[in-house]
Amino acid sequence: MKDFINALYRNHALAYKLLLFISTTLLIVYLFPKSGKFKYNFERGKPWQSENLYAPFNFAIKKTDEQVATEKQEVKDNVPLYFNINPAVQKTVTTNFKKGFKNAFSDSIPYYKRNALNQSGTKILDELYRFGVLSDDIEHSETKKVIILDGRVEKEQTQFTNLTEENEVSAIITRILEEEDLLSYKNEFTSLFFDLVEPNLEFNQEFSSRVLQEELEKVSYTRGSVERETLIISKGEVVEGLKFQILKSLESEYESQVWNKSNYNWIVFAYTLLVTLALLMLLLFIRKYRLSVFENNVKVTFIFFNVAFMVLITTLVVNYNSQYLYVVPICILPLVLKAFFDSRLGLFTHVVTVLLLGLIVPNSYEYMFLQITAGIVTILTVSELYKRANLFISVAQITLIYIVAYFAFFVIHEGSVETLKWETFGLFILCGLATLFVQPLIYAYERLFGLVSDVSLLELSDTNSKLLKELSNKAPGTFHHSLNVANLAEAAANEIGANAMLARVGALYHDIGKMKNPTYFTENQSTGINPHDELSPTESARIIINHVIDGIEIARKNNLPDRVIDFIRTHHGTSMVYYFYVKEKEMNENIDMEDFRYPGPTPFSKETAILMMCDSVEAASKSIKDPTSSKIDDFVENILNKQMNDEQFLNANITFKEIQSIKKVLKQKLTNIFHLRIEYPE
Repeated sequence: MKDFINALYRNHALAYKLLLFISTTLLIVYLFPKSGKFKYNFERGKPWQSENLYAPFNFAIKKTDEQVATEKQEVKDNVPLYFNINPAVQKTVTTNFKKGFKNAFSDSIPYYKRNALNQSGTKILDELYRFGVLSDDIEHSETKKVIILDGRVEKEQTQFTNLTEENEVSAIITRILEEEDLLSYKNEFTSLFFDLVEPNLEFNQEFSSRVLQEELEKVSYTRGSVERETLIISKGEVVEGLKFQILKSLESEYESQVWNKSNYNWIVFAYTLLVTLALLMLLLFIRKYRLSVFENNVKVTFIFFNVAFMVLITTLVVNYNSQYLYVVPICILPLVLKAFFDSRLGLFTHVVTVLLLGLIVPNSYEYMFLQITAGIVTILTVSELYKRANLFISVAQITLIYIVAYFAFFVIHEGSVETLKWETFGLFILCGLATLFVQPLIYAYERLFGLVSDVSLLELSDTNSKLLKELSNKAPGTFHHSLNVANLAEAAANEIGANAMLARVGALYHDIGKMKNPTYFTENQSTGINPHDELSPTESARIIINHVIDGIEIARKNNLPDRVIDFIRTHHGTSMVYYFYVKEKEMNENIDMEDFRYPGPTPFSKETAILMMCDSVEAASKSIKDPTSSKIDDFVENILNKQMNDEQFLNANITFKEIQSIKKVLKQKLTNIFHLRIEYPE
């Protein structure tokens, strides 16, 4: 047991990665739907590419959503509305009319006229209450069927247009009085009936809704069935009409049927295998091609976290409504990874993530084609993310790629643009806008995972920062040297396609350790006094070498990111303080070379290798007397060749061709610094 604990302790980093791998796999599998997936791909209007397909089991042919919606609408149109009638209301209104008529029309009116007016009023009442007066304003089709209930007994059936609404009373009075040639008494009748008329019909909402629901439940979602072993479609047959509907029904049956415990476990096991393979490919890629990332558990956690996060967001959207699938800004993933690492790792992780999502999204081939294409465009177009204009231009290009690719797929599927859903283009635009959220997301990731992006590097490159101001005050010569090295490193990085911003920032901070003993470095000796004259060569070498250790301490105290500290650690590699070594050797033959050697490590990236070259060349260039182009060329060649012979670049992923390009840049820059020009005759 003790041996196991000791082994676990020695390999704790590997154990952590294994735990991270397993937990991420289980999380993704947990998010995936636990149902079967139809193994055939087919499109409407296209030939069936697989072999003859026979029904694997009995299943019903499902109607399309449009067919079901049409049938439900027909039910809604045909199901009657139910109203409750109150018979007592009409009797009360009739009684009140007889009383009110005497008050409304004076006795001075001739008898025959009063009798005609009375008959007209009775006729108006009969017309108003022939089917009933509504109590509420209800809007329905005029031909809508209506059933009037007296208690629970059906009293009468009619159409909605025959019911009287309160705002129609005046029109009915006018029509009948015109027929009776009594229109001059309209005001009296209107005033009379305004006080008399009361609604006697009340809409029975509860009963009407219950009847409607019962009828809707009778709507069948299927139209026949297919027996087991029945030929569904033959190879080469065009998928259309009923054939297409049967295939969609079979696909739906595969994906929605209730699985027993045994099948469920097999599905989970199969998903686990696929997710494990995908994540294993990603982990092996990181281990083989990005070993520095693999050895950093925080960075590996960051990558796996982003993969799981994208799967989570996409799964939530698919479960809610797959129509909004393309709103999810998947291209944020390669953007974020490129900001913190590099394009290659960003693209590979993006492809693996899209492959995982292809297991759960509808139209998986179309989805994967669009997302992988958009990811490639993202990697190719986004450079210098800290420049806001670049991000907006890249997002516009990504959105355009989405739209063009989706349009092409739609035309291939449908054969025309008549039924093109233009609102889908709006979803792509929303996706592009959501991609702009990458900037605040990068900032949040920097604080959460302690990483550094080019945006942070831009802030660190500000020479007005507290640390660089302190360097310029305490060691002005070193500060000026750092500025020159930064310019050289940036130009060299641009020449070979390295991270120019990272190289510049690393150069600005690489010598901050000299602030502790600035006068022990020649660039800061303005008085002509050299304190090394009072020290032994061994002591002098120790002070010179210690500026690397001092620089790391100052950097950590000021919370500089590890990517910048790497430049401080490696800018001298394992080279020697050769001047003091030779001086000590003149006095003592038996010396330890390690006392005069920097602790290292040697550069392990293109950017750190560039800094070592530029630092050595810039510092030594001050010793060139009467510089000429040929002297500068030989000078640069000698310094860089010596570093190569000392195997200082052995761990850096830099090629001979790139070193030759850097030599060319350094020669050109030094020539410009020394202002070399032709000599004019006096």
